[in-house]
Amino acid sequence: MTLYRANPKDGVAWITGGSSGIGRELARELAAQGFIVAVTAREEDPIDMLVAETAECRGHVVAYPCDVTDEQGMAATVATIEREVGPIVLAVFNAGAYVPVAGENMSARKFRRSFDVNVMGVVNGLVPVVRHMRERACGHVVLVGSVSAYFGWPTTAAYGATKAALNLMAESLKFDFDKIGLRIQVINPGFIDTPLTRNAGFRMPALLPAPVAARRMLRGIQRGGFEVTFPRRLTWSLKLLSILPRPLCLRAIAVLTGWNRRPLSFGRRLPRKN
Repeated sequence: MTLYRANPKDGVAWITGGSSGIGRELARELAAQGFIVAVTAREEDPIDMLVAETAECRGHVVAYPCDVTDEQGMAATVATIEREVGPIVLAVFNAGAYVPVAGENMSARKFRRSFDVNVMGVVNGLVPVVRHMRERACGHVVLVGSVSAYFGWPTTAAYGATKAALNLMAESLKFDFDKIGLRIQVINPGFIDTPLTRNAGFRMPALLPAPVAARRMLRGIQRGGFEVTFPRRLTWSLKLLSILPRPLCLRAIAVLTGWNRRPLSFGRRLPRKN
């Protein structure tokens, strides 16, 4: 069965987390390609400027604010987009939260926030939009993951776990989506210069500007396979690194990120036990 690939002639592109960073740049790129782009972000993250910037594009951006952690609100948002703008043929689940977690200073709140936004925030939109797509046997779903899903990185105990969950979710859903003609992709970008990554606390190799990353993401959506990952000089090296015995892999990551030379907990040392 031939899997559907989104086309602006068929309907609407919907992006969550489109108020800043790579989501904002992808919305701009999709509008330039001719899509009507429904952008969902929280009320306090306005996208008025993005709407104005895309007014002269072949397509344009329309704001549909909602918090992705609101299950009923997300279902209502999908229904409203379908009713007011048109059928959603491309859904890009990009909304994400990065909360650094230090091993010696953990809290359940940090993990809960990460999973509420990065995992359940996807599920809350995925369930209603796939219901509509399934009825039409036409749809293209994109989950935005991260190379942090490949193995552990410093401070990403919560964030990396959520992105690993999205990868596994996409793999599991693909078995059934293939049968009903829906395309699902997972995009695992390397490190992108966005507000989300600027508090990471470690050196990020091969850092890409958000506009460059958005163009590569769009290219992957248009012609890529199940997993889209970039920049390849980094991500394929990481894939090779991941097949090493885990202790060697993690030691290499400590060196690569400079974490082996950092003091404990971003400069705060725990009191030594007697």
